[in-house]
Amino acid sequence: MDNLAKLDQATKMLAEIRNVDDAKKLINLAEAARVYAQQVKLGLEAQNHAAEIKLRAQRRAGEILDSMEKAQGRRTDLETSFLDERRLEVTPTYAEMDITYKDAHVWQTLATMPAPMFEKFITDKREAIEEITTAGVYREAKRFIAANKPDAPMLPDQKYRVIYADPPWLYGDKLVDGYGAAEHHYPVMSIDELCSLSVKGLAEDNAVLFLWATSPLLVESFDVVKAWGFQYKTSFVWDKVKHNFGHYNSVRHELLLICTRGSCLPDIPELIDSVQTIERTEHSKKPEEFRNIIDKLYPNGKRIELFARTKQGNSNWEVWGNEPGIITS
Repeated sequence: MDNLAKLDQATKMLAEIRNVDDAKKLINLAEAARVYAQQVKLGLEAQNHAAEIKLRAQRRAGEILDSMEKAQGRRTDLETSFLDERRLEVTPTYAEMDITYKDAHVWQTLATMPAPMFEKFITDKREAIEEITTAGVYREAKRFIAANKPDAPMLPDQKYRVIYADPPWLYGDKLVDGYGAAEHHYPVMSIDELCSLSVKGLAEDNAVLFLWATSPLLVESFDVVKAWGFQYKTSFVWDKVKHNFGHYNSVRHELLLICTRGSCLPDIPELIDSVQTIERTEHSKKPEEFRNIIDKLYPNGKRIELFARTKQGNSNWEVWGNEPGIITS
């Protein structure tokens, strides 16, 4: 009970944080109280009280680290994942403060979140009677960073019934130079960056999304589906015939997820084979047959291809992407 009792002075302790050590002490105290409240079943309100104190201390630690690194000319790149092998080493300054790069990255990312957005997140979680977690706020902060990049492309301001997307997934894999890893072929985007795109605003109330996904990122792809305002229904399997190297098997397939918003069954009730065998060509290029399948099932309504790499000539598809010649609005 000692840890919970000390939380009564948490507001004062937060105001008195002057350095990273002060913040760490409060972070550890709040986490111990949160775990204790969970173990003895004191209820979600008690857990969230401790979690909120921890979050505020983490944000304060991030602000302190940020100011220190700016003063030293060693600003940490918040857009680099702490999982990136090139940045796993702990700097001497972090080592002296007994913190890891991962902790520093998370705390500084939380600190980038505007105060009104942070407070709204806390309030919304309380009102929804949901658990408050560092991971949840971290995701929101990453989405804020991604959405506010100076070079973030603008999506069209129109509504579409049919949306077809082949996202530039970031795998984080470092395969043989020039082979396999997506980064070698085109600019990639993290899951948070993809989720932050306002695709939900593009969709009509009743719309369908065809989303290309791969097996390594299948679970994460459903986060994108949800963030874009759709629900997963089923999928096509593209049998590429040719194989690619994988970590667990030899990969020769890719998935085209079919997701809907509202009510959007196919206009033409033809049950097309879910497995399409089409030999792959250049990296990431999807067979035109799949666009034809979409047109066949959904001949009605406005349609747009996101992350398009080629222009579709005189077709009825609008396109959005960053390749040369692609119309973005």
